Amino acid sequence: MTVMENYQAWLAMAADEPALMSELEAVRDQPEGIEDRFYTELSFGTAGMRGVLGAGTNRMNIFNVRRLSAGLADYVKDLPGGAERGIVIGFDSRRMSPEFAREAALVFAARGVKAMLFDALRPVPIVSYAVRHLRAIAGVVITASHNPPQYNGYKVYAEDGAQVGPGMAKGISDLVFSLPYSACQPMDESEAQKSGLLTFIGDKEVDDGYIKMVLGLLISPELVRERGKDLKIVYTPLHGSGNIPVRRALKEAGIVNVTVVPEQELPDPDFSTVSAPNPEDPNAFRLAIPLAGQVGASVIFGTDPDCDRLGVCVRDGEGVYRTLSGNQIGCLLLHHVLEGRRRAGTLPRNGAVCKSIVSTGMAGSICEGYGVKLFDTLTGFKYIGEKIQQFEESGEYSFLFGFEESFGYLSGTSVRDKDGVNASLLIAEAACACMAEGITLYDRLQQLYREFGYYHEDVLSITLPGKEGLENMKVLMKRLREEPLKEVAGMPVKAALDYLKGIRTEDGRQEKLDYPSSDVLFYELEGGHWCCVRPSGTEPKIKVYVNTHSARGMEQARALGAKVMEDMKGLLK
Repeated sequence: MTVMENYQAWLAMAADEPALMSELEAVRDQPEGIEDRFYTELSFGTAGMRGVLGAGTNRMNIFNVRRLSAGLADYVKDLPGGAERGIVIGFDSRRMSPEFAREAALVFAARGVKAMLFDALRPVPIVSYAVRHLRAIAGVVITASHNPPQYNGYKVYAEDGAQVGPGMAKGISDLVFSLPYSACQPMDESEAQKSGLLTFIGDKEVDDGYIKMVLGLLISPELVRERGKDLKIVYTPLHGSGNIPVRRALKEAGIVNVTVVPEQELPDPDFSTVSAPNPEDPNAFRLAIPLAGQVGASVIFGTDPDCDRLGVCVRDGEGVYRTLSGNQIGCLLLHHVLEGRRRAGTLPRNGAVCKSIVSTGMAGSICEGYGVKLFDTLTGFKYIGEKIQQFEESGEYSFLFGFEESFGYLSGTSVRDKDGVNASLLIAEAACACMAEGITLYDRLQQLYREFGYYHEDVLSITLPGKEGLENMKVLMKRLREEPLKEVAGMPVKAALDYLKGIRTEDGRQEKLDYPSSDVLFYELEGGHWCCVRPSGTEPKIKVYVNTHSARGMEQARALGAKVMEDMKGLLK
């Protein structure tokens, strides 16, 4: 269908949806506005589906949610016991999240697949846990994670509790885009309940088990009970789903001096106190930092709307609150887990840690220091979840910890995605361990630099919205492949890794990469430094990652990183 044919079809389809109809009518005489909404369809990949809310084939709306749900239902019905085992559905505090979750559940029911819908907002980790706990065939979370308020999304989880991998994603996608919108109607809610195809998950069925599991991941619960009463924390859920479970986990662990940022405590789909509800952005702590000063908190942390990410601020030696990068948080938690397990005598000989390829090289140095195997994965926590499953099936390795530089962390195996509740409890425990030594988390970070080397990481995100932006991203990546980099910032490119082609090239020799295909270019530079270019899978952005290090100090590592980033910026113009 042409853009205008799609537009006319949607005018007829939206007759019973006043908000969507109003939006479509508003662009009737605006060819550019129509094209912007209909030039393509929202893609479904391993991160699910995500887009701006609104009317059109490339927007998040009730029609796309219904079609995606119908395709997912048809896919799981072909799996053993799929229809009976059912699908768990959760949602966060975003615009239309409860409505989209309900529609998904009723479409599942209409296609004969049992739907288990949470009765109120829940974070991603609880939904991932619920999929495994309830032995569901799949899970869904309606969320756009940390994106701005105009976005929403649809994450899909496999039966292992991890986001779907490439194979399952393609299978679902093929079914979704073969379905006409008219064939994706929901069942009446009362009928769905009467038939047993729709049930609701309350606050006791899953939540208690999840909290018990998270508390069981503490390495030194006695230390936390002893020191936790003296630890002062300021926490912001950024108007999202982390508020109740994070506070509950901390309280039950014995950490009682937790002050919540009052302006950001309750759900707010407009996220009115921040430009974007993203704990990666230091501005997310604009209200938390002065509050921390007032109450004398030593640690500040915040979670995003679906509570899969954790951001942290710590107080330095001069009393200034400093926001930590995702890599710094990851290394603090990694060291805490490994050192704590070593002291407790529970560090296994076959211990394994996983991180994404674009996360800090410092993790490798820490793992080497503890005799632990480090595995690199593609960006996307589903790949870490995939590794956990492989470890369990083979018995070759015991998973200890996984992280991504994009503020995602996990220390257990009952959840198979980033877990902001687990990470909040871990960072609090790490702070308690520091208190016992008479130091702070900031002091600990400086210790790690002195012991394992000074690592500097930087990320540049270039936003390229709309149809033109998508084409520009393709052109940029094509040019970089056709004109291979020879050097960056005066340092020779030792090896180039093209994850789309699955090839590593060094000195003219090529070897295959054992990774799924992904549009990523990674450059190993002389001296152990690296840089990477990757189009985002969830946002209209292309990202540049830089990692440099020095044994002599952070200033040198940072100066070198700045040169590398400047060169990469020039290449992407």
